[in-house]
Amino acid sequence: MTTKEFSFTLQPQTITVYGTSWCPDCQRAKKFFAEHRIPYENVDIDSVPGGIAFVEGINKGMRIIPTIIFPDGGMLVEPSNSQLAEKLGLQTKAQREYYDVIIIGGGPAGLTASFYLAREGLDALVIEKAGLGGQAGITQVLDNFPGFDEGISGAEFSDRLSRQARKFGVEILQAQEVTEIKQDGEYHIVHTSSGDHYHSKAVLLATGARYRRLGVPGEDELIGINVHFCATCDGAFYKEKKVLVVGGGNSGFEEGLFLTKFASQVDILVNSQEPKASRILQDKVAEKDTMNVLLNQKIIELKGANRLDSLLVEDKTTGETRELKYDGIFVFIGLTPNNDLIKYKLELDNAGFLKTHHLMTSIPGIFAAGDVRAGATRQAASAAGEGASAALAIREYLKTIGG
Repeated sequence: MTTKEFSFTLQPQTITVYGTSWCPDCQRAKKFFAEHRIPYENVDIDSVPGGIAFVEGINKGMRIIPTIIFPDGGMLVEPSNSQLAEKLGLQTKAQREYYDVIIIGGGPAGLTASFYLAREGLDALVIEKAGLGGQAGITQVLDNFPGFDEGISGAEFSDRLSRQARKFGVEILQAQEVTEIKQDGEYHIVHTSSGDHYHSKAVLLATGARYRRLGVPGEDELIGINVHFCATCDGAFYKEKKVLVVGGGNSGFEEGLFLTKFASQVDILVNSQEPKASRILQDKVAEKDTMNVLLNQKIIELKGANRLDSLLVEDKTTGETRELKYDGIFVFIGLTPNNDLIKYKLELDNAGFLKTHHLMTSIPGIFAAGDVRAGATRQAASAAGEGASAALAIREYLKTIGG
């Protein structure tokens, strides 16, 4: 942003985060807003003239970051995630301790299961640590979900799902991470990061999967600065800049096309001789003058201290390395299951996805649906279908145990 484009105010039109690129708490706060799909403006006080003085002025001479100002005139300084959740009005504590079913994960599988269960008269609690809708919620457009012939944005799709769940009486907790699942007789006890715990006779794991990382030197230090995994969340920061998308599948090509709305140049790096993206997506990319596809290339290092300076790329055909310059990198190279919660207790496949029989895991009363489950197709439509099937399986299971 330029000085002319930005004016300091204590009552901005959108949430404004004053921080720096090197501040871990600033990165955490921005990640919180991004995960919950909450619009915000980022002001790097090291780069904007007058930024440091403004922060010091409203903090009685102290340079404390992040300083976050809200449209209602409220302000939070170095807030925790729980303070941000409270300010935004997110429900973080359940009304009761006992539920018929606890669902961990608020994506298409979890939310669909929740209102199917609620329609059966069962008390369902959904616990979600990030934004409702899961991966579908941060997708620019869903154009292959049945019933939406003109497509639907991921954000609207997620809003509709959550409204539908609440309509049937589902209770939804947000900004809460499940830290442990224990067993006490016929009950499963679900513990959350806030220190609360809830009991149920059945648990549905709909925790989804997360994007894989590159695993190269320099990546960890630049995540959230110039390395991203969500074009919808962070694409707007690269207006008229040059970005690289890593990944030759549908996700890489879809997100690359979306980034052309902001960036002046979008290149796609593919780690094989041919992309795996569908032909229609490859054709769309080929039609763009501002897009190039780099085949059979591998990133071996990211260089830069607190900001991406360059990246080293190896040509897998010739073995030669070269240094490339980009303002940002968006990574879409596959998914890793979110199985950390219970992976040592359940049966997994070779890739770490949860094995199930009729959607029940190897522990009675614990079910799995959606992207975290072995054999899932990683599509929003199939995740919703699995959620409905899991709800019916859970209903039958509770009958057998007198639940």
